[in-house]
Amino acid sequence: MLQIPAWKRILILAVCLAGFVFAFPNAFYSRVEQHNDALAEIEALGATPEREEAAAGWPSFLPATLVNLGLDLRGGAHLLAEVHVEDVYADRMDGYWPEVRDALVGIRDQAGFVERLDTAPEGTLQFRIQNAEAMPAALEAVRALAQPVASLTGVGARDIQVAGDGNVLSVELTPEEKVATDNRTIQQALEIIRRRVDEVGTREPTIQRQGENRILIQVPGIGSAAELKALIGTTARLTFHPVVSRTGDPQANPGPGNILVQDLENESEYYIVEQTAVLSGEDLVDAQPTFDQNGLPAVSFRFNPSGARVFGQYTSENVGALFATVLDDRVITAPQIREPITGGSGQITGNFTVESSTQLAVLLRAGALPAELTFLEERTIGPELGQDSIEAGRIACIVAFVAVLIFMALSYGLFGVFANLALLLNVGLMFGVLSAIGATLTLPGIAGIVLTIGMAVDANVLVFERIREELKTAKGPSRAIELGYERALSAIIDANITTFMTATILFLLGSGPVRGFAVTLGIGILTSVFTAIFVTRLFVVMWFERKRPRTIEV
Repeated sequence: MLQIPAWKRILILAVCLAGFVFAFPNAFYSRVEQHNDALAEIEALGATPEREEAAAGWPSFLPATLVNLGLDLRGGAHLLAEVHVEDVYADRMDGYWPEVRDALVGIRDQAGFVERLDTAPEGTLQFRIQNAEAMPAALEAVRALAQPVASLTGVGARDIQVAGDGNVLSVELTPEEKVATDNRTIQQALEIIRRRVDEVGTREPTIQRQGENRILIQVPGIGSAAELKALIGTTARLTFHPVVSRTGDPQANPGPGNILVQDLENESEYYIVEQTAVLSGEDLVDAQPTFDQNGLPAVSFRFNPSGARVFGQYTSENVGALFATVLDDRVITAPQIREPITGGSGQITGNFTVESSTQLAVLLRAGALPAELTFLEERTIGPELGQDSIEAGRIACIVAFVAVLIFMALSYGLFGVFANLALLLNVGLMFGVLSAIGATLTLPGIAGIVLTIGMAVDANVLVFERIREELKTAKGPSRAIELGYERALSAIIDANITTFMTATILFLLGSGPVRGFAVTLGIGILTSVFTAIFVTRLFVVMWFERKRPRTIEV
């Protein structure tokens, strides 16, 4: 019997309605964009005015999700950055110095005093022991600090290599550890850049590794490449150092184990601080823009448990001393420790504006870049080319759409009209799903939509041809329609499963344009199968119940 239960009819109609509700905002793209931008500003300010009034007049009860346009359609910024992975080698060696010094404490009676050499080559730690006769013992003590390389390519290798020449020991990373360090540095840089971009609410950026030490960054909708560079190009390395002294001499000799750092606000003032930091930005768990006791913009921060413990211990043991906060090799504040700070939190004050304190908080929350970036290529892509692509894609969709509508109507008559109505619903459902999941539409994605329009009627063609075959066996129209849908179902599912598997593989293994094409193709397959199996059948059943024809023509 040709029938569909009431609950199933309601469910089919509800799915179609939900798809159109989510697709609806795309018809008013500019207005909804203003709405979303206004809401973002409200949330950034922490205010709670009437949201629907502040958000460009868009009704609050309607969805405000849009199909994100990719860089090739919306315009934006394109950067190709090179990561200076060698910078990390020097930091690693600097971090090894306290461990080396502690390791030699046990043989101090043999080696005598230990002095670190500032003339060591970049990425190498060198130190001199007093007695050259103790060199074998010193080598053994330092080599005991070596750890296995955390890399599949360096199985069995150690992370440092130690050599002695006279009374001078040299420590540097092994080639295997350098490769592993390079990979970790690039991955860390990728994650931090992604966090910084996500912090400002930019949707669907493309951030991926290229080659050995380069990163491709494409962010749709951002104003310019310079704006993007200002956001991600700052290293934002925050460290906390004990202050040895102040000076106005930019050529002052800081002495062994110390560095000379310029003041951020007063460029004629310099600080001599200990080279090894007490704490770094890696120990931060949160940073927020705030105001100090004078009502001036500042940045408050909070350490993790281990950082809070070190911070509390140091401030307890050094009350009265100066403690410098260094950001990207500039002292932004160097207050005196007046009392122990055991709560694990603090505040950075300086000559901040509200905007600069907010940006610094974003950078600190996202974390410091592990190494400096050099931008090899930068482009600001305007939306003009994207608009041309959108227009060309729209024309292609309309032409394909009209051609399919005419073909189906001429080939299958009234049943072809039902298939055409389902095709209209299919396109609406596609945009509804794209909007609901926040997918990005690219130029290849438009090609996927055009392809889906042509493929969407395949299932209907299979069903209608099967109904024709059943009608030739002298069965009644009701039975022929029922058998047509039942016997064509397996062919429809098999054909679309293989195509969907291909789209899935393209999405998982591809990148950029390939993934954009795979997204629209995969969604189009799901919606076209739904409309072919359920929606067109619902149209046919409703028409058949109303007309009760004795014969039908397909």
